[in-house]
Amino acid sequence: MRYLWLNSILAVLLLGSCTSVYKGLRPVSGDVNCIQQFRPQFASTLYSTQVNVLRHHLSGLLFFKQMPDSSLRVVFANEMGFKFFDFEFDRQGNFTKHYLLPKMDKKAVVKTLRQDFALVLLQQPMQQAYLAADSHYRYVVIPTEKGNNYYITDSGCTKLERIEKSSVRKPVVKVWMMDYKDGVPDSIRIAHQNFTFNISMKRVEKK
Repeated sequence: MRYLWLNSILAVLLLGSCTSVYKGLRPVSGDVNCIQQFRPQFASTLYSTQVNVLRHHLSGLLFFKQMPDSSLRVVFANEMGFKFFDFEFDRQGNFTKHYLLPKMDKKAVVKTLRQDFALVLLQQPMQQAYLAADSHYRYVVIPTEKGNNYYITDSGCTKLERIEKSSVRKPVVKVWMMDYKDGVPDSIRIAHQNFTFNISMKRVEKK
């Protein structure tokens, strides 16, 4: 009898651990491209930035620069000009690593940073995107190889609440872009859920 009771408890725990946090979403109609209004309009934008990667802490200035060929450079350096990374996204969303600090220059780190900034820049394939909703928010769902990307807004798609990159069951990355001014968020925060890899940015107004 005790054996059966323990098995029942284990089965409940296993079922609970396999439940998706997105199970309550329901399909809705509407325009998935409404999220394009939240694409940051970076031209020459500077952020005071803190990066925590495992045991490493980096602080400095992160610069988004729109280039004459319409590509976007993303450069992070300390205030003395020592460069941590220099990336480029072209108009088609192709990614180029121009430089990454040698102790961080690992394939997994490059992939993670690329995916993180692609979420911020809304460089996502929209061909298979669809809309869903729960009782509070509307979700633009973009299927990926291992889960979905969710751009989560209020019910009228007038405010971006957050972005989530998920596995099948739960978010693995959360992104907040807050207090837009002239198409540019005043602050951006990227938080990985399964390990320490966080980026916090606060806009620096040029004088």
